[in-house]
Amino acid sequence: MMDRPKDGPLALLLLLLGHMISALEVPLDLPQPPTITHQSPKDYIVDPRENIVIHCEAKGKPHPSFSWTRNGMHFDIDKDPKVLMRPGSGTLVMDISGGERSEAYEGIYQCSAHNELGTAVSNSIVIRQSRSPLWSKERISPIIAQKGQSLILHCRPPAGLPPPIIFWMDNNFQRLPQSRRVSQALNGDLYFSNVQPEDSRSDYICYARFPHTQTIQQKQPISVRVLDMDSLNDTLADYLNDTDLFSDKPAEERAPVFMVPSESVSSKMVLRGEVLEMECVADGLPTPAVSWVKRNGEIPSGRASFLNFNKTLRIMDVSEADAGEYRCFAKNRHGSVHHSIRVTVNAAPYWISAPRNLVLAPKEMGIITCRAAGHPKPSIRWLVNGLPIEDAPKDPSRRVEEDTLIFSEVQTGSSAVYQCNASNLYGYLLSNAFVNILAEPPRVLTLPNIIYQVIRNKPALLECVVFGSPVPTITWFKDSRSSMLEGNAYVFHENGALEIHMSQPSNSGKYTCVARNNLGISENHVYLEVKEPTRILRPPEYQVVQRNRDVVFECKAKHDPSLVPTMTWLKDDRELPDDERFRVDSDRLTITDVTESDAGTYTCIMNTTLDQDSASAQLTVVEAPPTPTVIYEQPGVPTDLELTDPGARSVQLTWTPGDEHNSPIKKFLIQYEDALHQSGVWHNLTEVPGTKTTAHLKLSPYVHYSFRVLALNDVGFSHPSMPSRQFRTSPAAPDENPTEVKGHGTEHNNLVITWKPLTPLQANGPGLQYKVMWRQLDMEKDWTSVSVANVSKFVVSGTPTFVPYEVMVQALNDYGPGPKPSAVIGYSGEDFPSAAPGNVRILVLNSTLAEVHWSPVSLESVRGRLQGYKVHYSRERSLHRHNSHQGKQRTEIFSPNKTSGMLPDLLPYSVYSLRVTAFNGRGEGPSSVPQRFETPEGVPGTPSFFKVSAIDLDSLTLEWGPPHERNGRLSGYTFKYQTVNSKNDLGLLEELDLPSNQSSFTLHNLSHSTRYKFYISARTQRGSGPTLTEEAVTILDRAPSVTPAFGNVSSSLSEDGALISWDYWGPEKHLYVEYIIDNSEEDWHREKVNGSQVHVLKGLKRGLVYKVRVVARGHQSEELLVKVPAMVSPQVDIATQGWFIGLMSAIALLILILLIICFIKRNKGGKYPVKEKEDAHGDPEIQPMKEDDLTFGEYSDEDHKPLKGSRTPSSGTVKRDGSDDSLVDSGDTQFNEDGSFIGQYSGRSDRDATHDSSEPPSPVNAMNSIV
Repeated sequence: MMDRPKDGPLALLLLLLGHMISALEVPLDLPQPPTITHQSPKDYIVDPRENIVIHCEAKGKPHPSFSWTRNGMHFDIDKDPKVLMRPGSGTLVMDISGGERSEAYEGIYQCSAHNELGTAVSNSIVIRQSRSPLWSKERISPIIAQKGQSLILHCRPPAGLPPPIIFWMDNNFQRLPQSRRVSQALNGDLYFSNVQPEDSRSDYICYARFPHTQTIQQKQPISVRVLDMDSLNDTLADYLNDTDLFSDKPAEERAPVFMVPSESVSSKMVLRGEVLEMECVADGLPTPAVSWVKRNGEIPSGRASFLNFNKTLRIMDVSEADAGEYRCFAKNRHGSVHHSIRVTVNAAPYWISAPRNLVLAPKEMGIITCRAAGHPKPSIRWLVNGLPIEDAPKDPSRRVEEDTLIFSEVQTGSSAVYQCNASNLYGYLLSNAFVNILAEPPRVLTLPNIIYQVIRNKPALLECVVFGSPVPTITWFKDSRSSMLEGNAYVFHENGALEIHMSQPSNSGKYTCVARNNLGISENHVYLEVKEPTRILRPPEYQVVQRNRDVVFECKAKHDPSLVPTMTWLKDDRELPDDERFRVDSDRLTITDVTESDAGTYTCIMNTTLDQDSASAQLTVVEAPPTPTVIYEQPGVPTDLELTDPGARSVQLTWTPGDEHNSPIKKFLIQYEDALHQSGVWHNLTEVPGTKTTAHLKLSPYVHYSFRVLALNDVGFSHPSMPSRQFRTSPAAPDENPTEVKGHGTEHNNLVITWKPLTPLQANGPGLQYKVMWRQLDMEKDWTSVSVANVSKFVVSGTPTFVPYEVMVQALNDYGPGPKPSAVIGYSGEDFPSAAPGNVRILVLNSTLAEVHWSPVSLESVRGRLQGYKVHYSRERSLHRHNSHQGKQRTEIFSPNKTSGMLPDLLPYSVYSLRVTAFNGRGEGPSSVPQRFETPEGVPGTPSFFKVSAIDLDSLTLEWGPPHERNGRLSGYTFKYQTVNSKNDLGLLEELDLPSNQSSFTLHNLSHSTRYKFYISARTQRGSGPTLTEEAVTILDRAPSVTPAFGNVSSSLSEDGALISWDYWGPEKHLYVEYIIDNSEEDWHREKVNGSQVHVLKGLKRGLVYKVRVVARGHQSEELLVKVPAMVSPQVDIATQGWFIGLMSAIALLILILLIICFIKRNKGGKYPVKEKEDAHGDPEIQPMKEDDLTFGEYSDEDHKPLKGSRTPSSGTVKRDGSDDSLVDSGDTQFNEDGSFIGQYSGRSDRDATHDSSEPPSPVNAMNSIV
């Protein structure tokens, strides 16, 4: 048998065995452990002017009670009248309106929500007061700088919490102008790459704004005067006594030098998800330009931005890919310089798979996974009900496998809340997930009799949200319960919803969803109505109306008669003007007294509650005629079409326009017909303004053109003109090549080249062919080509297997080739892989699940594109000799990047063979060396039969057969029976344990004329299998009959074997002698007796003890022990002596009793003399505590009193969980920021007090101790 795995994949495998109800919410009327629903952020900076509110909200059934710790110690809110807990909530409110200082409440707080099913804990919430200290007073001397020199004005703001926002302004509160030459750095200092005379001013003021308090502090103004050499001698004497001069030489132009950073190479660490900011500020004259690059990579364009005139590079939402070396370059006409910044990206823990709540029924199994990533890799620690899991009471149904909790055979009452803590140097994650053990029949949470309406041919989604434990199975029925819905027309979602892809009227009706589990059944009815779609039958038409006239747009639509329609009109996709001239009726829009502003596009929209349809029409407003006789009409038909100036691919068309009919012609539309390729079809060719009557037409080769012209005015298009004479263009070589060129293989030695052929119009001439060209990529210099016609593919044979080719297809006709085509890359055909995966290993996880690992095949052996791996496995035989039939071969397929996979649905206690292959587009390669593995025992199947073989007045004999599927070594049978009265009421259930080798049993002293119900199930070490039942009735009271009986059963040993003799009084003629090795799990061996009352058992092994009995139909004798002696020896084996076996059994029993007493004593705990410690050290709440002390302090449970400093729940009672030193009753426990226990109950020993400081713990020390 293979070893169990110890790593993460086990959790994925168990998803197939245990079930997690992660998507379901437990209804609030059912018992459930607490769940934290709202809490304050981990780092909580408070405004000192406002009350402090620390949120902690939770739900549960019963509703949870709340308690808090502060700096790891119980926080007794009753001792501080300024601290209140909101009713029904764990939210704390610290009232500082009376002048209290909020610093007094700084510290690390953690909330616990508990009910009788478990305890959930919040994050550790660090409370810190916002600080906005004043600027230290200083005298700033005026600064004199020469023109062209660099300059730094330091801000150096006071350290605030959070850090202040820095900006520079003048006395008038106007921001100082910044540029590529003058800019503010990330630290708030103001940098001048070179100063100019316009920089002279006396009010450079640095301001610091503190966000939480919304206060602004300002630095003393800084005076700067910039001198050039012409005025330096005039002003030197005035400033020499009280200022500093930077230089006595004029500044000259110079190459760039970095002011920030000062060194040539720097490094920067940033956390994943944060903002990375890098800056480079350069000194130089002229002002240098700064640019950025990343070595061996690209700066992410979507997340990166260049700020501060390119001096700052900011990258948002940093990822591991952003690590590397960045270089900033500063350049002017005198040279350039660069600086390298090496960026490393670490990561605080972040969830890959956060723990989820788990609801299980008794005897079920499931898992909770906690997967987090980070850099460095986070460590995972588990807690249960706020305690480290290793310190919590042992639960045999729970097992910890690194980041996975595995639950099996869970019991009622083992509900709890588990906390997963993932932490590294940069932070932690804490998540609660409860395990709720419920046995609940299904209940449908979806409201009954919901009517779903959907439009024909649209999808329909019918919901059926259910809850139950075990998880119910859901089936759907339509109209009646006669047949279950199935087939491709339906999609059954995991959440129970039923989806119909294309709804049809036949889908209308009543639907029933039925939820079942082993505890019951529940159903719900919903209704589906499929409606006809809304369609506009008569859309509005294009209208031309004279100004001051009325216009009417009609819009007639049909809709489902059961839906209420609404007609909406829009003008130019906006609401109609708020004008009484616009009148909307049921199916029309009327506009009276039309003006020029009414022209536009009008859209009618027919809406129902389910769908809509729309149509649009244009309104053109024209001037009213000067006299009633003027009529506006469409233009007259153009005439006199004439073709002139013919060219190879052009011709000039002229025509005579028709009558304008009082509306000027806006444009002419020219259309053509191709009589050679598409006779009778007219296509738009071009448009020309209405002022022109000539058009120069660009044409295509090998087309038989005819042209016609249409005129357009404000009223509409004219009728088309008569066609022109036919104009034929000469053939020419193709202007384009085929598109969609591809290359792929269908055999291991071919390449199939395909393309989309040209249309006849694209051919440009007769004799269209395709020149197909190919060559092996990077291997062949010359192209191989072939010309084909009337096809769209070509097969190249004899190619190497799966190699890249360059492929081109060029069009050519009788007049020459088309343009040079561009090459595309294709691959020749694949062959079967030549190698098998190696290093195949199997990890057996449980009786029905195994994991297989393998080494990937080399790329060279794939001989194609690797599509994945196939694992073929089959059951060879059972490990039990009574069941050895083989199973069908099964195959699991895995993606090419996988090197391991799961084998589900295995049969227990069996031998399996397995082989692994790689496969590509061609097929599978050779198999790996076959591997064999064995699955462990499982629960057995039902006994093969169960019947009543003999019925008497006061006894019944039952027989059964062993299960066909033993799934392991049978350890026995569980036999139960009870009476059944005339009303089918069941009596008291009796239970017996029978050995595995017994196949019949007689019940004596039964009541006559009584019905009995019998149950039997087989057992292995893994548990009991399914139960078979049988019923029988004892016979009526009658005169006693002669009952078969055995007597005087004895044995003697001879050279031939063991001689068994007996007396028998009874009617049965067929008797048997059965024997078995004592304490063996084998079946009884049976030998038939030939009519006598003696029988010799031959072939018994020496040195063994046998149990022997004589049996007849319905009766058996008492069992007789027969010891077959070993070879004669003068020595006596003390281990086989009865007195020695009895003595050893008594000693083992005594040791077991002592161990049980010690275990009980340890669970109750010793005495913890709190009183002496309080007398010696005062109040234990103010005693210091070693940070690395992880042991409990002493405590006395003599009076069952709560500890000093513990807080009684709001109900006024102290609830006990059966352990007097439970952490639930203790208020002085201390927790880390991540929720882990680090303290002790209260007090400390004298030895601890000797080595530790006597100062009380402070919030600052508490924050510094956070891991």
